[in-house]
Amino acid sequence: MKLGMVIDLQKCIGCGGCDLACKTENNTAAGIHWSHHKISTEGTFPKVTYRYLPTLCNHCEKPACAEVCPKQALYKADNGLTLHKVEDCIGCQRCVRACPYGAIQANRTVPHREWKDDAAIVEGGTASPYTMLKRSGAKASPHENPERGDTYLVTRPRRTVEKCTLCDHRQAVGLNPACVDACPSGARVVGDLDDPNSSVSQLVKAHKGAPLKPEAGTKPQVFYIRSFNVQQGL
Repeated sequence: MKLGMVIDLQKCIGCGGCDLACKTENNTAAGIHWSHHKISTEGTFPKVTYRYLPTLCNHCEKPACAEVCPKQALYKADNGLTLHKVEDCIGCQRCVRACPYGAIQANRTVPHREWKDDAAIVEGGTASPYTMLKRSGAKASPHENPERGDTYLVTRPRRTVEKCTLCDHRQAVGLNPACVDACPSGARVVGDLDDPNSSVSQLVKAHKGAPLKPEAGTKPQVFYIRSFNVQQGL
């Protein structure tokens, strides 16, 4: 099995729902984005093209990040995903520098530390962040997803790295990644690229799907098809 994803840029409406769903599902801290996007404009007025490119870990077949990790904290799972063992990470950030796609981010401070503040935002008028955390019964953030906390540490240690896992915890029980289910236009499809009859394989074949930066030689397993918002006059 080789799990991968197809993103149909023609269906993408640039709403950012994938990014929000990812943060909600995976308890990522402010400034950490497993699911992200790039925005650009090209051309000269009035012929201007606006591009919105959703991004995530490409779960490469030959991941540069895993090759340089001195502790094998980054590794290839049997299902083809590139995963990360937080407990083995020493924070050297070689993977951050090696990734051609900027998909790995470092925790330079303790994630969610703002919720440990015991000072009220408005003295006598509001509770403190710490009080809200305790009343919610959560460990790191009042908004945390306890299901993800069971499979990926709720509180990531300082000086470790993290990245998209293609919601391996959801796929393990037959669910789609959160970003796939949150997409209102069905622009994302996930499946087995080793199966020629799977939806992802059929879409890649039908639309000549292409990965980002194929010249990097990492063989990404996220493929993009068609184009976002073909040239429009403003």
